[in-house]
Amino acid sequence: MAGHSHWAQIKRKKAAQDAKRGKIFTKLIREIMVAARMGGGDPSANPRLRAAIQAAKAANMPKENIERAIRKGTGQEPGTTWEEVTYEGYGPGGVAVLIKSVTDNKRRTVSELRHIFSKCGGNLAEPGAVAWVFEQKGLILVNRNETDEEKLLEAALEAGAEDVREYESEFEIITLPEDLENVKKALEEAGFVIQSARVTMVPKSTVKIEDEKTAQQMLRLMETLEDHDDVQQVYANFDIPDELMERVGANI
Repeated sequence: MAGHSHWAQIKRKKAAQDAKRGKIFTKLIREIMVAARMGGGDPSANPRLRAAIQAAKAANMPKENIERAIRKGTGQEPGTTWEEVTYEGYGPGGVAVLIKSVTDNKRRTVSELRHIFSKCGGNLAEPGAVAWVFEQKGLILVNRNETDEEKLLEAALEAGAEDVREYESEFEIITLPEDLENVKKALEEAGFVIQSARVTMVPKSTVKIEDEKTAQQMLRLMETLEDHDDVQQVYANFDIPDELMERVGANI
């Protein structure tokens, strides 16, 4: 997973560019609306909405934008009806790709995603083709700077975390989805600074990519998919060595 984690770090560096374009606000507003429509407008009783609001605040979204999105989601204000749709596909080298989208036009979205896959050396697949490769987990990120690894490991496992993974600039704490909030709270009470905490999809197995052209195609596919307005999250099970990721990722 080292290579995939490195891609996640590259993504976060690009988040500031997305914020400047306003793209991240668009995606966050859609997520808030869908979460509110599916689970109600009270964040204390709707974990998904609570997480969406936290992400919006972290991106410095104005409070009134958040509240308006909630009202639109619950139907208190008129607005576009967004539908959550999951798409599956294969990237270069047979990499499994899972896409979470929010769309107001499924026909348009699937046509555009099919074109993106084709252009980047992959193909869109039928429902159920790759979903089995992934499992839902809680993911907490803690910055490595000034973090005592042994204390973090002890606190995380004691709180109910499944695993703690160490990377160049951060620690990943893996939990069961239902344990995410409790582990996050325990780590904060222990004095650790949480970068982010969310429910995500983690691959059960990975596909190693060592060919530069294939790696470039795969990262181009990820970048293009994530840049699509209807796409909220993209998950893939590629593993690209750090050295190759650094070289190829810098040009994406």
